[in-house]
Amino acid sequence: MSTNRQKVSDTFTRLNRREALRMGAIGLGGLGLCRLSEAATAVNSPGSGRSVILLLMVGGPSQLETWDPKPDAPTEIRGPHRSIATKIPGVRINEYLPKLAQRMDRLALIRSVHHDASPIHETGQQLLQTGRISTDSNEHPSLGALASHVLGPRGSMPTSVVLPSPIGNTGVMIPHGQSAGWLSAGHRPFVVSEDPNSPRFDPRASLKKAQRFLTETSESGAGRRLVVARRSARLSSKGNPFNLSEEPERVRDEYGRHTFGQSCLMARRLVESGVRVVTVNMYQTVFNRVSWDCHGARPFSTLDDYANEVLPMFDQAFSTLLDDLGRSGRLESTMVLATGEFGRSPKVNAAGGRDHWPDVWSAAIAGGGIRGGQVLGASDATASSPADRPVEATELFATLLRGLEIDPSSDFTTDDGSQIPLVENATAIEELFV
Repeated sequence: MSTNRQKVSDTFTRLNRREALRMGAIGLGGLGLCRLSEAATAVNSPGSGRSVILLLMVGGPSQLETWDPKPDAPTEIRGPHRSIATKIPGVRINEYLPKLAQRMDRLALIRSVHHDASPIHETGQQLLQTGRISTDSNEHPSLGALASHVLGPRGSMPTSVVLPSPIGNTGVMIPHGQSAGWLSAGHRPFVVSEDPNSPRFDPRASLKKAQRFLTETSESGAGRRLVVARRSARLSSKGNPFNLSEEPERVRDEYGRHTFGQSCLMARRLVESGVRVVTVNMYQTVFNRVSWDCHGARPFSTLDDYANEVLPMFDQAFSTLLDDLGRSGRLESTMVLATGEFGRSPKVNAAGGRDHWPDVWSAAIAGGGIRGGQVLGASDATASSPADRPVEATELFATLLRGLEIDPSSDFTTDDGSQIPLVENATAIEELFV
């Protein structure tokens, strides 16, 4: 794969011609009227305890500065950070992830994720969360929307929740893959749109919003409204999953008194309350703030920002989430995936940062039947491309479906009888489960 990339300003303003043609080719005309084929929805009952938490590392974390360091590579490849040993012999990760290093027996690392779409944030975000590339006129449903359509709500909470806020501007004004897409608006995720770490956060207001959301997204009819009302009453009587003050101060401190840490804590509480899919957007934009988008100069982030803020915050919250789910016994039924939308260029740029690189990056996954303590796939000596067991971004999406016990091989049936696969040309990563 070529090591020459378009300048960042170019990728922020246009898609390449190949991608534009590809988007047009999958328009599928009447896809908005599709339904899931009854014969193909091989799922378990709506009462399933399976859930997914997606920790979306918005901005695109560097594989070299997270899960796939190259300590023996030249300085311009290796970068300024060191690596450390983990609980798994021979497996090393970034020095600023010490807590996760000691929990590597619970995690599976995938070091060969890639895609060949345009090297912009939005394409990777779409592939990870919908399994396809979308456009403004042809937006595909997110994982949470599919879960809503196939499984429906469980208990007294929405099927899927996005927090703390939707992804905003990441460069190109196309969808990020977090909506109901061509499914009806009733399958859209509930978006908290508040910072749970803020002293102004009102859990009662969020609960009321969630209850209104349940009513608005339910099927019409007095009987259905009565069911929703009863669900809301049960929710009120059981406690408020948005109310983090119900947690011991020690637990809140362990997650970290920052937006990402308190969002991860809320994700755990939401899963406990019956939410099937929780997406935590670690950042809402990549401009004029610290994020994973480490081009090396403002308005983007630097590798020093990684060391001083991004990596320690991620290490603290993710490791505590794993501990918390493990203590309660819920990790086995809750799949947790932490990944970004692409990797970073293998060679440090002139500004001391790294640029967009969808040719290879890494992901960490745990729970939901995943066997921890393993590394799947590998990048080459410079973390430029997969060297072993390439993993398409859409395979991660298929694996999340499997985590919900939705069969990724299911088909959509269009009005004209055509069969459209739930996931295009991808299956779940079965090696992770053995």
